[in-house]
Amino acid sequence: MGKEDSTNLQVNGSATPSQEESARASRPYNDDIIISWPELHRDARYLCEILHGMGPWKGIIAITRGGLVPAALIARELDIRLVDTVCITSYGTSSSIEAEQQQGSLEVLKMIEGDGEGFLLIDDLVDTGKTAAYVRKMLPKAYFATLYAKPAGRPVVDTYVKEFKQQKWIFFPWDIDYQFSVPIKEREKVQAISPGK
Repeated sequence: MGKEDSTNLQVNGSATPSQEESARASRPYNDDIIISWPELHRDARYLCEILHGMGPWKGIIAITRGGLVPAALIARELDIRLVDTVCITSYGTSSSIEAEQQQGSLEVLKMIEGDGEGFLLIDDLVDTGKTAAYVRKMLPKAYFATLYAKPAGRPVVDTYVKEFKQQKWIFFPWDIDYQFSVPIKEREKVQAISPGK
């Protein structure tokens, strides 16, 4: 590389390594895990195998927004027609191009009546357990199932499929955009064709 400083090189228009390092330093998570659609579907079906033997269920209560897709898959597999939602927000929308990883205060947009008896309470992930603990308190008799759990939130749910380390940030299929990546050998040709990127 000669006299060039490798930390200031850009590859394919992306951030430099030093920019990426500073962005990562400000995040509370030190690694990312990407869940694909096939993996999510497989894990939801596995969860259904567990839940099927425990029914019958009166219905499903999905915690929005993350619990909507798993709830739809579970409703289909277990032939459950009654699906309701509890709408709570605690992660805002980031002003940058990164996912918002700082959990704020809970804002309840919609709660359901009753204690949850006979219902499945479904979410994609229990992370810190903050949202889950609140919903558990409001619906103490619902059976709480998530696809994924982290150690801090695991005690709040009744069952889950996979556990990840607390420091991992989970990207779900609806969080990411798959796109073609130019092979390294071809990047010079692409950059020569489209200067200014």
